[in-house]
Amino acid sequence: MDGISDVAVGVKRGSDELLSGSLYNSPNSGMSSISDGTSNGSDSKKLRVEDRMDAPPSRVIHIRKLPNEVTETEIIALGLPFGKVTNILSLKGKNQAFLELGTEEAAITMVNYYTAVTPHVRNVPVFIQYSNHKELKTDNAGNQRAQAVLQAVSAVQSGGTPTSGSTASESALTPAPSPVLRIIIDNMFYPVTLDVLQQIFSKFGTVMKIITFTKNNQFQALLQFNDPVNAQQAKLALDGQNIYNACCTLRIDFSKLVNLNVKYNNDKSRDYTRPELPAGDGQAAVDPSVAAAFSKDSSSLLGKIPGALSPLSAAAAAAAAAGRVALSGHGGSSGVLLVSNLNEEMVTPQSLFTLFGVYGDVQRVKILYNKKDSALIQMADANQAQLAMSHLNGQKMYSKIIRVTLSKHQTVQLPREGLDDQGLTKDFTSSPLHRFKKPGSKNFQNIFPPSATLHLSNIPQDVTEDDLRVLFSNSGGTVKAFKFFQDRKMALLQMSTVEEAIQALIDLHNYNMGNNHHLRVSFSKSTI
Repeated sequence: MDGISDVAVGVKRGSDELLSGSLYNSPNSGMSSISDGTSNGSDSKKLRVEDRMDAPPSRVIHIRKLPNEVTETEIIALGLPFGKVTNILSLKGKNQAFLELGTEEAAITMVNYYTAVTPHVRNVPVFIQYSNHKELKTDNAGNQRAQAVLQAVSAVQSGGTPTSGSTASESALTPAPSPVLRIIIDNMFYPVTLDVLQQIFSKFGTVMKIITFTKNNQFQALLQFNDPVNAQQAKLALDGQNIYNACCTLRIDFSKLVNLNVKYNNDKSRDYTRPELPAGDGQAAVDPSVAAAFSKDSSSLLGKIPGALSPLSAAAAAAAAAGRVALSGHGGSSGVLLVSNLNEEMVTPQSLFTLFGVYGDVQRVKILYNKKDSALIQMADANQAQLAMSHLNGQKMYSKIIRVTLSKHQTVQLPREGLDDQGLTKDFTSSPLHRFKKPGSKNFQNIFPPSATLHLSNIPQDVTEDDLRVLFSNSGGTVKAFKFFQDRKMALLQMSTVEEAIQALIDLHNYNMGNNHHLRVSFSKSTI
């Protein structure tokens, strides 16, 4: 259950968790001074412990279980993707820290994201929760190093120059020499596509161009931001992070180049400012509408994802947000999901296979005999299970909001031979409808959250727009918009709600259109 089970938000804290040398402004009391010795012969005053299980939202974040060797730069990097960091208190002796963000909204986004994706620092899981304090006031004299780092980060965020008080260990915070980053992927267990990189790095600013290549048997990329400050922030937050759990590690440095020359828009290079560029070398061209969408700043992606493949980084969140993950059948032990609050009168193993099959290859489905509003779904691996959970938990299926969690079971057991389980269990291992069994399939690059817009493919030439409108209207919804692609083999079709689109996908994916043409239906990130 990587990325889920280690998260602890709102856990009770002991009375020894707050260190001396700082001032806090408590929401329920006046300013409290805390010292590590005596003051005028009296015992030190202790701050009231934040002992509620669920503290209300606050722009002050409490971070626990930090590794001993953690630096202030690494602590600040945890909050940097979510907004401006305005204060920091590092409690080295307690392996804790307090981080103050510029707004409460930024803090809420940070906590919501790290509730689903366990943050790691130096490969150690850390715990994040709201502080009961609305503001963090630190004694600069006792917190000089942390304040120096914070000033350096603030200077970088505002495009200025870090103060001379920054130490050598914060030298990475000096102004960026170039808007172009050189990225090397170490331990590349899963493929990393150009679009995965775009979604990861666009959290930190507008990505203008990317060129990918292989050098010295390593996958590398050059990525150009529109501003060197954005490149600096991305390097600070993402260098050393893993895109996927325990693999695909980002090694980031500044390039000597200050501008990239991109000639082709294809799966190896892309200029997001020039969607009209040719594909070149016979490679598939990028749809101009897709290229235009990618050229926009995607800064709102992070924090809106209810789950991700990796328990680690902002990188994983952005990759999952895009749905552009590299699924693999050899990604480890199988992942089993528990799906509850199903409409037991409507749901079937086939309908669950079709819906969850959008996000991975479903091996087996078992509707529970004594609890028919719940089912176990075995995906091909744990990564696919995480992806399906992140996209489908909380969606509405057959008029009920379904809940998707990771199951404690490692496999879904088939019924004993000769036992009639009323068709509640089905083995789909040999199904020809798996979307991801073919290595390098384009399906890997077209995984998106459920949306009202559906992508249709494998459409026969003689099928008209009216035919498809009637077909999808008969699934119980309203077709709001329709658009054929130029070759008329593919189309976008927009239903009135996401729930209607989910229903239509379940009903009509693999629908026989005649002449051995089976309709392919998936979710699209586009709108019409």
